[in-house]
Amino acid sequence: MKLESKVSTLQKTGPSLEDRVQFLCARAKELEDAGEFEAAQGVLGEFWQRIGVRPEVDALSPVAQAGVFLRAGTLSGWIGSFRQITGAQESAKDLISEAARIFEENDSQEHLAEARVELAICYWREGALDEARVTLDEALRQLGDVESEQRLRALLNRATIEKLSHRYDDSLRRLREAAPLFQSSTNNALKGKFHNEHASVLKNLGLAQDRSDYIDQALVEYTAATVYLEQAGNQRFLAMVENNIGLLLARLGRLSDAQVYLDRARSLFVALKDKGMVAQVDDTRARAFITEGLFTKAETLARASVRVLEEGDELSLLAGALTTHGTTLARLGNFSNARATFEKAIRTAHNAGDPESGGVAALSMAEELTSYLPFSELVAYYRIAESELAKSQREEIQNRLNMCARLLLSTKSALEADSTSMIASRSNGNESNLAQTEFDAQVSNASLEEQVRQYEGKLISHALQSSDGSVTRAARILGITHQGLAFILNGRHKDLLPARKPVKKRRRSIIRFH
Repeated sequence: MKLESKVSTLQKTGPSLEDRVQFLCARAKELEDAGEFEAAQGVLGEFWQRIGVRPEVDALSPVAQAGVFLRAGTLSGWIGSFRQITGAQESAKDLISEAARIFEENDSQEHLAEARVELAICYWREGALDEARVTLDEALRQLGDVESEQRLRALLNRATIEKLSHRYDDSLRRLREAAPLFQSSTNNALKGKFHNEHASVLKNLGLAQDRSDYIDQALVEYTAATVYLEQAGNQRFLAMVENNIGLLLARLGRLSDAQVYLDRARSLFVALKDKGMVAQVDDTRARAFITEGLFTKAETLARASVRVLEEGDELSLLAGALTTHGTTLARLGNFSNARATFEKAIRTAHNAGDPESGGVAALSMAEELTSYLPFSELVAYYRIAESELAKSQREEIQNRLNMCARLLLSTKSALEADSTSMIASRSNGNESNLAQTEFDAQVSNASLEEQVRQYEGKLISHALQSSDGSVTRAARILGITHQGLAFILNGRHKDLLPARKPVKKRRRSIIRFH
């Protein structure tokens, strides 16, 4: 008998209500693992109809009730994420917490661990990373050294929390320690997610530290993730891998290749009606267009991403999308709206309990609005960024902080020089309205931006001379990444391009994607 027929038969004439519940929950779990969340919701239709509505389980035993609560809660979180439904994560947490309480009372340890893992996922969707970390640690403490699927899921999500917290070294260490356990697993979907996560951490470290070996290893891991997820039939996570590869290629400057992967990922998510992931892909595509200098296209995509993510509960993602949108607006000269957008990103990150995203938004504001904000406000936002990002393990962020500090110092020097010049002018009796107007023009926004640009150019020129034209070594002298310096040269200082050595083609990876 086909499984669908068996489901129908059990729903109508199953041997017992408890057996039917057990079977339906197991089938819903299989569909979850395949990324078919709406189909899983349909399987539970006898007991649970929609998000925000409590399942009808009064006729069931406590353990059977807990099983339905767990599946309904887990599905509420996933469906709420891809549909961007406000309140879905809170509803999911309520159901999962009730399931966890019943499992604990009935000493059902494996199910209790599963509930804690699912609860942690809801927390990190909302940006509450500390709560997620504590919840997963409790699940791991409870499981001990027992070899089980829930222990693997807890280990994987624990590494994910460190990645989301930008503690990439810690995440990589956890993934490497867990690798032998995943290698022996027979769960292809879980193995695919592990390799995708491993690749993402290697990608972030490779880009931050200019480690080509990490980049190549990341491509190998993405390939492994694709193989296992295809075997598991999980189209949703396959699309996530496509998105991640596209993001990596964009960061490597292979923008045309990146767009192919990002377009394909977006098409898959559109077909799956996954609004949340479409919005994330649009944010990635917007950042790629920023790199290309196509700010109008980037703004359109960033605005669309923000509009969708504002409908849901995933505040950390929203804060990141708002920061991207603020950057596009600033690059287009729409400084007033850019400022409002950056400020909203900071507030959103604060509400999510995500200081790093708030720090990145504040830093981006100081970087992008140098020619618009008063100096005192630039300093204030820089201090917010410096405080929120003090513990960041992202080398790229520390480099940006260093460069921003240099820009602020040069701005301060320029203002002080102009002020001294004005005082000298007044001491010579030149206090006319015309002189005041000239002084105001000297310290106007446009003048300040040009002075900062000239100072930045002198720093870069000196670094290129000291490094014999090597952009990589010049970037190290300046305390920024190779990609960051290349972007600055191609954008703001094209006159310095002759001073660099000819660009060497990066050796092509042995890994090919089709």
